[in-house]
Amino acid sequence: MILALDIGNSDLTIGLFDQENLQHIWRIPAVANRPELFYGIKFRDYFLEAGLPISKVEKIVMSSVVPDLTDKIINVTVTLFEKNPIVLGPDVYKKLPIEVLNPYEIGSDLVANAVAAHALFQSTCVVVDFGTALTFTTISGEGKILGVAIAPGLKTAIRSLAQNTAKLFDVPLELPQSALGKNTVHAIQAGILLGYEGLVKSMLERLRVELNVTNLQTVATGGLSTVISPAVTDTFTRIDPNLTLNGLRLVAQCVS
Repeated sequence: MILALDIGNSDLTIGLFDQENLQHIWRIPAVANRPELFYGIKFRDYFLEAGLPISKVEKIVMSSVVPDLTDKIINVTVTLFEKNPIVLGPDVYKKLPIEVLNPYEIGSDLVANAVAAHALFQSTCVVVDFGTALTFTTISGEGKILGVAIAPGLKTAIRSLAQNTAKLFDVPLELPQSALGKNTVHAIQAGILLGYEGLVKSMLERLRVELNVTNLQTVATGGLSTVISPAVTDTFTRIDPNLTLNGLRLVAQCVS
């Protein structure tokens, strides 16, 4: 089995694969100042609750955009599973079936997304990741990452609005039925969620024009992809909240 770890700014997402099948997904809030022991106990408890022996894990692969958590989770995997994880980064990129743009700058989660999307489509495509940031990663049919665009994520935008405006507050991420907000909660939902619908559609149309590609393949992923996707279903070829984990699985299969 392959254990895929995606350490993001909001969550540490854990995926356990049996060959190509994603058997289990677990999430832990990514809090850098928590001790290794906390994460070690969480990992052990997940396996115990699922009735899975730790010895079943044959490979561990990890993407991290939180440097303060990287070493802690590496130590946890070495202690608990007695295996060194494959840490997705510039040294590993050379072994992948894609060409990585600016390997020392790009987020490793975006590289995992690109690996998965290229395997899916084998043609020019864009991955839209609805996470802490909203990212657009474009990959050519030959597997070259052509560029990335980044905007604040949905939660990030709402939290920023609440923190910087005295009379506003955090609201649930629920798609409103109308752009005409009748109260403060609905007004924020309309402005952010419906506004982001326009942002996503506009960005994808601009990319189509710049790439001169009529049939541009698009995939939505990330923890918040299911929040906005009903409004832009016709925009995406595919919606796959677990694309990053699948990309990590493919990375593990590429790297011995």
